[in-house]
Amino acid sequence: MDTRRRTLPLALAAALLVALPAGSAPPGPPTQVWIDVSTHHMAGMPDMGAIGGLGGMAARMMGGGKGEVLGYPDARRPALPGKFFDVAMLNRPAPGQAAEQQVPAGLGLGPSLPLLPPPAVVHTLEQGGTLDMPDAEIHIKLYWGCGGEVRAGQPRELRMRAKDGRFEVSGDPMQGRYAPERGIRPDPSYVLWPNPKAPKRAPANASLAGAHRITGPGVPESLQFELQPSADFMPKIALTQSGEPASGVTLAWQPVDRAQAYFLHALSLQDKTIVLWSSAEVPDAGQGVIDFLTGGQVDRWLKEKVLLPPSATSCAVPKGIFANPGGDASAPLLSMIAYGPETNIAWPPKPADPKLPWNPEWNVRVRTKSTAGALLGMDLGGIDGMDAGDPSQARPQPQQKPEEGTGKKLLKGLLRNL
Repeated sequence: MDTRRRTLPLALAAALLVALPAGSAPPGPPTQVWIDVSTHHMAGMPDMGAIGGLGGMAARMMGGGKGEVLGYPDARRPALPGKFFDVAMLNRPAPGQAAEQQVPAGLGLGPSLPLLPPPAVVHTLEQGGTLDMPDAEIHIKLYWGCGGEVRAGQPRELRMRAKDGRFEVSGDPMQGRYAPERGIRPDPSYVLWPNPKAPKRAPANASLAGAHRITGPGVPESLQFELQPSADFMPKIALTQSGEPASGVTLAWQPVDRAQAYFLHALSLQDKTIVLWSSAEVPDAGQGVIDFLTGGQVDRWLKEKVLLPPSATSCAVPKGIFANPGGDASAPLLSMIAYGPETNIAWPPKPADPKLPWNPEWNVRVRTKSTAGALLGMDLGGIDGMDAGDPSQARPQPQQKPEEGTGKKLLKGLLRNL
């Protein structure tokens, strides 16, 4: 199948189902710091750095090298398994001036991290250009809920058609829930980590807990703070699965420390049909939910049964949803997230009396999450059993050869936590 024709339906669906509003830095103190902290795991596989050639191959496919990251932002959509964090600072008294963040020894990245402005990006628009949209038609089926059987009233179905430059949508409406956009779009007035001067990722035993201090031109002398264990990297999700897509797959995991809720999502392309499933008890919950959430948003979606409670340790994907005997189907891509706590620190602290004036010099926001990805119904236990300390001992079990022309795409999709 032509690669362009095969990937177009997924691109169109993504544009419809995961569209997010534009984000911008909210108003606040003169100096603001954002830190995003993420742990990512590929179920059944060790950290890519432990599996020699496969790790290097995957890193090159994602545009980076072994032991390196691609630059800011890295924690929101980790490209490889491991621990990731991003730092962004907007210091209005001296915008875009390089700074330095002193970090705890337990982070394993040296005594400090350089915070540097991103390179300026110039956008150009060709005059007189036209949008070349190939003719295509796709069909979307949406399922939801944990259990052995597909529930009554499912699936919801939607058809999208591009014809002669026009785009038409018919079928059941899908509003699509998504995490509130609270990220930033850094420009040269920000300073960031990671960056080209310091591209290394955090080691497996890294910890952010401890004393931090940021110094540089115009940075307040008071900008030092202590991160508690609640703001540290979360444990990885120990996800296991049993069964087959045709007869149903049972997913199970150990409780994740500090997890406030869970959510699972799977996607597969079956011929010209995109099949979606989520663990929510209600429809309209898709990949846009797999992101950082505030405590208030977690509480709201727990009440609405969009998210699984922190006491949940298993979820069954109903049988038959991803079965496509004899058809042209991709292996279902499974994503899971454990939502962690958010920490907000400001100086001086907010007065207990709301009538007193409060004009903080700076604030710091730290968001945490842990995510996992897997190929639904595929046992990767042979790879997981390799000796992580000695890549030469790697003895992965034989696996079924993926469909020609799709293997690289599937691996890239899995690594991007689709």
